[in-house]
Amino acid sequence: MLEAAPLEPLEDMVARIVDEHPEYHSLLGDDAAVDRDFTVSEGQANPFLHMSMHVAIQEQVSTNRPDGIRPLYADLVPRFGDAHALEHAMMECLSLSLWQAQQSGSLPDEHAYLECVSALKRRGAGTRG
Repeated sequence: MLEAAPLEPLEDMVARIVDEHPEYHSLLGDDAAVDRDFTVSEGQANPFLHMSMHVAIQEQVSTNRPDGIRPLYADLVPRFGDAHALEHAMMECLSLSLWQAQQSGSLPDEHAYLECVSALKRRGAGTRG
């Protein structure tokens, strides 16, 4: 039996994210899963990347970096029904921003990222990413 110990804030964030993804729980106990290739062409999302993106978005919100992401996030949560659903939609913007930065060999364009997230307002309530 696992003993519950107090968690550091980052550990608590990760534990909540893992808890929100029961579909990945079996992989988290599988040492071989760390070395496994998860390919989009085979219809597989990389669970480690997916949960890491939740961490990245929650860290952005907690630090308000890029500047303005925290109030934008707060405005969008009710439109999506909950933070988890919003984060799934925001992952598309974050992925695009990171891909564009990689292609251009530059830092991610924070303005373009914020514009992409802001455009999620048009998707409205009930949308799941």
